[in-house]
Amino acid sequence: MSQLVAPTRDGAGWRRDYLLLVVLAVVIGVTALVASVALDQPIADPEGSFLGPSWVRLPVLCGGAIILDLVPRALWQGRLRPRRTVAAVRERVRTHWTGARLKLVVLGISCFYVIYVSYRNLKSLLPLLRDVKYDRELRVLDRAMLFGEDPASLLHDLLGTDLSAHVLSAVYLAYIPLVAILVTVWLVWSNNIGYGWWFVTAQGIAWTLGTVSYYMLPTLGPGIMYPSLVSDLTTTGASDLMDSLVYARHGFLWADADYQGVAGFASLHTAIALLWALMVQYTVRSRAIRVVFWVNFGLTVVATLYFGWHYIGDDLGGIAIALVAFYLGAVATGHRFVPGRLAERSPAPEPADDPGTARDLEPARS
Repeated sequence: MSQLVAPTRDGAGWRRDYLLLVVLAVVIGVTALVASVALDQPIADPEGSFLGPSWVRLPVLCGGAIILDLVPRALWQGRLRPRRTVAAVRERVRTHWTGARLKLVVLGISCFYVIYVSYRNLKSLLPLLRDVKYDRELRVLDRAMLFGEDPASLLHDLLGTDLSAHVLSAVYLAYIPLVAILVTVWLVWSNNIGYGWWFVTAQGIAWTLGTVSYYMLPTLGPGIMYPSLVSDLTTTGASDLMDSLVYARHGFLWADADYQGVAGFASLHTAIALLWALMVQYTVRSRAIRVVFWVNFGLTVVATLYFGWHYIGDDLGGIAIALVAFYLGAVATGHRFVPGRLAERSPAPEPADDPGTARDLEPARS
């Protein structure tokens, strides 16, 4: 297998760790704006009024991330003594909150937010731009792979429809807050700033590819297209979420609602959960944390099929998106993979203000 090598570059080089992320944000942002104007649809805020309007939310997220890093650490190290607390803050700012770190946090969060909001809006506009569905074809494929059975029905028979439903619902719904939380974690606390750029760039690629996949193969998902497949499940947060999405879609298509969020192929739950697991595998030394994220990925895939959110083909598409985003994110941010050394630990973190050199990548080992 050939080795992927990212070229080294100095400060005068044209290539920067954040170049692809900024390009993605601009392209998908402009696309969402043009589509909204052409269809006379407002740009919807997918998180409602949480933390206020968008122009308030961005500085709150950036400032909150900095405060979350500085204040608890300073209080602990200062032992409530003002002079020691101030000294602890100054030391953390000097060693961690360099210009490179601030750029990563502010630019990374801003670009991610633009990409995510644009993704949500383009997903909402899907039924207005692509009035076709491929649910029948994907269900036929599912049944062909499972000898005439539906994945949801098989999982209900195997796992039951009560306790398992609550457990898998908790896993499925935990994904929603983790999307923003883990972006913040990697940007704020990565010792190697290159890992932060890699993480947020791979996220941007994944959400962008997910948007493209929705338009390539529009579907509703088995639980919405064939509701009898999940009618035997006990009521959970996941089933309530599906009901709310159906009502929102009806309101968007036939009333005056501004937003809908139904699109099946590919599964972004699967894509992002796998991307988290891969990033943890390559950048986190704790074996326990790696196991947690791989288990989360496996349970997420099961949950997508169990609740009828997705077909098997959707999950396979999500896996492909994650692998592509993981690899391209590494290349775009100056990392490289070295075959034959996959059991070795990643090299030591680089200086905080020098994220521009090439980096060998192997999964970390505790």
